[in-house]
Amino acid sequence: MLIPLGEPTLRPKTPPRGFALFALGFRPFYLLAALLAIVVVPLWLAAFAGAVRLPTALAPMAWHAHEMLFGFACAVIAGFLFTAGRNWTGIDTPTGAPLAAIAALWLAGRVAMLTGPSPAGALVDLAFLPVVAIALGRVLVKAKSKRNYFVLVMLAALTAANGLFHLRSLGQLGGDPLQGPYLALALIIVLTTVIGGRVIPMFTVNALRGSLYIAQNTRHDGVAIALTAATLLGWALGLPAPVVGALAIAGAAAQLNRVLRWAPWRTVRVPLLWILHLSHGWIPIGLVLLALVQWGLLPQSAAIHGLALGTMSGLIIGMITRTALGHTGRLLEAGRVETAAYVALHVAVLGRVVPLVFAPGLYMAGLHLAALAWCIAFALYLWRYAPMLVNPRVDGRPG
Repeated sequence: MLIPLGEPTLRPKTPPRGFALFALGFRPFYLLAALLAIVVVPLWLAAFAGAVRLPTALAPMAWHAHEMLFGFACAVIAGFLFTAGRNWTGIDTPTGAPLAAIAALWLAGRVAMLTGPSPAGALVDLAFLPVVAIALGRVLVKAKSKRNYFVLVMLAALTAANGLFHLRSLGQLGGDPLQGPYLALALIIVLTTVIGGRVIPMFTVNALRGSLYIAQNTRHDGVAIALTAATLLGWALGLPAPVVGALAIAGAAAQLNRVLRWAPWRTVRVPLLWILHLSHGWIPIGLVLLALVQWGLLPQSAAIHGLALGTMSGLIIGMITRTALGHTGRLLEAGRVETAAYVALHVAVLGRVVPLVFAPGLYMAGLHLAALAWCIAFALYLWRYAPMLVNPRVDGRPG
């Protein structure tokens, strides 16, 4: 299990007090990611509509793509890995001042990207993921946790994708700067489908109290992951459209077979579960959309947002609620606020994707709906979870 979440212990008679934002990695990075989410999208939409001029020299689309992948998503990845790393090894990952310094580096990167590009700003932004990898790698190597070294490879690959974006944005290398974010999206979707295959069936079986068995690490899983990785990396690296299209259809079929084996219909009354199933279910949909893109039937944005909004962001909001509840000593139950946030997030997905597929004339209306629903989703998260992230665990335990 990536992040074991046990039942909360008895609460102390006197509620714990103090400032706990830097007590464990998930706290600052989940908070910062949610704050960035409700800032970047309205800013980008205003720039796209010509209402404001961003201080960055980057094209608004390039800035938006970079910040969603290397800002928003990588903040959540860092928080998740620092929290998981402590559970994997039993050794503390950065807390206190070192964790605050890493969070400050991430924040400096966001400022640099809004005012850049420049060589100095690129270096500030590029430094974040290697620092996370070094901090996490010291713990993994000390504990000899070899089965988890793959996350260090993933962080290195994301750093390389970010470097490609900066080299092209600064004119040091030819080609489309957006290939860097495309590679990052491919890597993150592969990471989410690997991790999703570990935790979604387990969470489902645990919640349904033994009334369901789901086989894990089967041939179905391996084939689906391999085809998904081949499709997305092939697309990001510019393989011929017929090859990517064929791989995408095969990958979609394999992923659909996989997710149906997880019995998603059994989770409709458990929001903490259906958000994970629904979000992972956007992978086969996104792959079908990508095949249609390769055949010239849809704009590329439809597939990108099906995967980036539907899968990546959907799984992010599902996991940052679940892990925040568990690691602040609370019951793993989603209330009305969480459920409303989950619904809003997927309204944003539909607003972004459906007009591109079925009603191009409603593109701008869908864009505004998607931005509003997205902001509502993460504003609800902040309203409910910011106090949890800043204050100590309710059971008085460290973390």
